[in-house]
Amino acid sequence: MDPYLSNEPLLSSDVGLMEGLVSTRAIRLYHDEPIPNEVLRAVCFAATRAPSDSNRQSFRFLVLSDGLKAVRAKTLIAAAAQKIWDFKREAEGYTSGSGNDETTPKGRMNRTMERYIENLDRAPAIILPCVTFSGEISFLDGASVFPASQNLLLAARALGYGGVMTTWHLWAEAELRELLEIPDDVYVAATITLGRPLGHHGPVRRRPLPELIFEDSWGQTADWVVDPPGTTHTGHVPKRPTMKPTRPGGEP
Repeated sequence: MDPYLSNEPLLSSDVGLMEGLVSTRAIRLYHDEPIPNEVLRAVCFAATRAPSDSNRQSFRFLVLSDGLKAVRAKTLIAAAAQKIWDFKREAEGYTSGSGNDETTPKGRMNRTMERYIENLDRAPAIILPCVTFSGEISFLDGASVFPASQNLLLAARALGYGGVMTTWHLWAEAELRELLEIPDDVYVAATITLGRPLGHHGPVRRRPLPELIFEDSWGQTADWVVDPPGTTHTGHVPKRPTMKPTRPGGEP
């Protein structure tokens, strides 16, 4: 136990709850500086305050920063990410058309992802959200671990940091489990990279609200389903790949 942190309250923030909710971007590019322990403590504490199934708190978070195993794990995750991105880039058309034009939203995303993958092993922290389970793992277990993960990202935004949740670990999961001694009854749900942004948080672009919110019946929009003034909308919605990448050996 750190005697300093044990006597210190959580870091505070001037970012309001609603502001944080509507302006937390997916941050993929980071400064090289390490994340202070007091920041890691604050964002992880926020994560553990999330609701969970019957308050079982089955979520666990494995933080990888600069330890010997962490460095090795980051290398494994980065190599897996490159394989998955190679598939995704081809499947979603980032290698053709507007994906080759850096002035388009798709082209900017392609460029950002390339930089992100190239520097992933240098991310100041990589956090593996996990969930413990007994019996068969179910998608319902996500109702515990994913709200906690979003709490973590929102807390990071409030403190001047940022991150993005991915599944880059998938093609390196067997090696990661062995290296990090993850028990068999623990499911690795995601990969979150975290750091101080090279860019910044701000208003995000999404589809128009009437396309996403219905009332009473499917496809029916209410009068109150209206975007606030100044809302901008996304111009690029990538198609979902028709096939999923497989891990070495052909396993899904």
